Amino acid sequence: MSGDEELAKDLGPLAALTIGVGTMIGAGIFVLPGEAAVAAGPIVALSFVVGGVISLFTAMSASELGTAMPKAGGSYYYVNHALGPLFGSIAGWGNWMGLAFASAFYTLGFGEYLTTFAPIPSITLVATELFSASTGALRLPLGPVGTFTAGPFTATVGPIGLSAFQIGALLAGLTFIGINYVGAKETGRLQTIIVLVLVGILTLFSVLGALQADLSTLRPFAPKGPEAILPGTALIFVSYLGFAKITTVAEEMKNPGRNLPIAVIGSVLIVTVMYAIIMVVLMGVINWELLGPENTTTPVLDVAEISFGAVGFAGIGIGLLTFAGLLATASSANASILASSRINFAMGRDKLISAWLNEIHPRFATPSRSIAVTGGIIVLFIILGDVKTLAKAGSVLHLIVYGLLNLALIVMREADTPEYDPDFEVPLYPIVPILGAITSFGLIAFVDLVEVALSGLFVVGGVVWYFTYARSRTENQGILSRYILSREESMPDEVVDAAAAVQPDGGEYRVMVALANPESEHDLISLGAAVAKQRGGTLVAVHNVYVPTQTSLEEGREQLDRVDPGAKDLIDSAREDAETFGVDVETHTVVSHKGFEEVFDAATEYDIDLAVMGWGETERSRVEMGLDEVTDSIPCDFLVLKDRGFDPERILVPTAGGPDSELSAMVAKHLADEYDSAVTLLHVDDDREAGEAFLEEWADSHGLADADLRVEGGDVEAAIERAAQDASMVVIGATERGLLSRLVGGSLVMDVVEDVDCSVLLAETARKRSLRERIFGLDEASE
Repeated sequence: MSGDEELAKDLGPLAALTIGVGTMIGAGIFVLPGEAAVAAGPIVALSFVVGGVISLFTAMSASELGTAMPKAGGSYYYVNHALGPLFGSIAGWGNWMGLAFASAFYTLGFGEYLTTFAPIPSITLVATELFSASTGALRLPLGPVGTFTAGPFTATVGPIGLSAFQIGALLAGLTFIGINYVGAKETGRLQTIIVLVLVGILTLFSVLGALQADLSTLRPFAPKGPEAILPGTALIFVSYLGFAKITTVAEEMKNPGRNLPIAVIGSVLIVTVMYAIIMVVLMGVINWELLGPENTTTPVLDVAEISFGAVGFAGIGIGLLTFAGLLATASSANASILASSRINFAMGRDKLISAWLNEIHPRFATPSRSIAVTGGIIVLFIILGDVKTLAKAGSVLHLIVYGLLNLALIVMREADTPEYDPDFEVPLYPIVPILGAITSFGLIAFVDLVEVALSGLFVVGGVVWYFTYARSRTENQGILSRYILSREESMPDEVVDAAAAVQPDGGEYRVMVALANPESEHDLISLGAAVAKQRGGTLVAVHNVYVPTQTSLEEGREQLDRVDPGAKDLIDSAREDAETFGVDVETHTVVSHKGFEEVFDAATEYDIDLAVMGWGETERSRVEMGLDEVTDSIPCDFLVLKDRGFDPERILVPTAGGPDSELSAMVAKHLADEYDSAVTLLHVDDDREAGEAFLEEWADSHGLADADLRVEGGDVEAAIERAAQDASMVVIGATERGLLSRLVGGSLVMDVVEDVDCSVLLAETARKRSLRERIFGLDEASE
């Protein structure tokens, strides 16, 4: 499957809202309230409010970016698109690993609750347990028995095992991974049910708790001073990681322009209110000093026992809140798995990691390989057992990503790119995204050094990954780099140098012009350079000098002036013509025993994306047969110009949505952008209404919405020839029919090439074809 695969749009607004609410509601209520209360006192309720305000800034920025770019990957995609692949690599790996750690953490919590309902056996195995005074323990199922000491670490190797809650977590994790594998619709339905039940239980808990609360227990309100608010916010901010996860499934959301802001902003507001109310209830029923881990590990259950016990239902209350804890950890784990796999999928699509991960399941329309790989990582973390510290480090990574996301919004606004057209706009711009960036980055200062250091390792890892793997493969330059480099005269040299230093290598679009005839050199270079300029790429001019097999290639090189006296002048002219377009130019003279076939070898050797060549009057059968015979292995897209004077003023693009239509559209659009050409799209269909509907949709999807649309009936060839009378160039797919069909009945493309008066540009898209397809040809609808 290609990197242009799309995901099924199955998620409605309620399902999207519950992804955020369901993820956030777990840790803030069932895991952290005791520790947070002891750390800050009653004022910690304001810590939750401050966390909500900080999240709201980023939520608004995420909503604008999401409505403008509803793509899988969410905040990763926005950072990558706006700030470029270096920051995209940091955001992608940080988000992906942070969510995977969080998924394992939530799933382990689910396993703990599960063991209260079902007897689950433990498993003994040999493992390494690494203890550190600062980070706690990490378990690795490896190694012989023994004890080893290195600096501050002591490693003890011996028989330990997977506890019952880890086994429960594995069962739960595999279940949630399977649910996500089946499809987002099923995921959204499950999430909706879980969250609605959970909110109902917590509402009942809050009401009964409020009736038993004694507000005098909240005095003094700030026993550790107002300065405890921000450290408290840093501690509980992991509770606010869910809202941005909604944007990771924006590509699967119905009507994202309306539903995305409702879901993202709404989820932050809902959980902030719930957090503040429930924290006040908890500290009102039980003194905040008694909620710490040294007194109780389940403060919510202790408060439930008192609140429900007042009305004679203590046992029911404990059971309901235990069940709620089970639901909360389940919804958090489920939503995190959903979001993390979509980030993985988006990174694969952007070539920051292997494109193999882009596979869309043919039945479920989900990124099945991404889910499987992410699921495997989560299972590994569950087996390791101790991911709490890493989960906290994940929250720091999210703060980094949130800060970058706000900067991405500013870049998109200031760059003023034509394609950026959000349905929702952040109010009070630029105040909101600036505050979002400052508060996100600033809150990191209040996180423990261990978590910050671990997060720093992931940031460094993302940078190293970019320069060692992704830079040579990714194509995305980033809006920020383009903006800087296009204004290098007015930018500081240091800024320009920095932008150039991190540019991707593998993403450079390379256009090769195969030169043979000095008379066609200028037109071919004009065509190739125009495309290279529009793609921000490089033009590669290649002249093949043929020598007979009886002559050695070395002798041919030494006698180049005698073998091909005009070779040097041809290459020099090509360079001069290309430089007038302001594009980077490479020139190569290749001495070869091959004729036409050398074009394909050169395209492979020079890593070409698009090759341009001429169609000589005496070369028709040779060129066309070459395209047919090697089309199953052509290394790049091809353009073949039947040159009757290069004039792109009025371009005609006949299309039936065939295999080469995207390339035809791309070339026509680039020529129109370069030469301000008038483009006419032609579709032949006896049903005029259906033809117009097809052309409108085709034009919109290929960036040619401003083109003139022309629908004609009757014979296809005759319709093209009539339309071509008003055109200065025709751009048409080169493979309308197979080889055998051409030999038996002629070819539509070949007849058009000969019968029209203007230049014709044949477009051939690189792709694999079977022998049957090559010989007989296939109707596009049957592929």
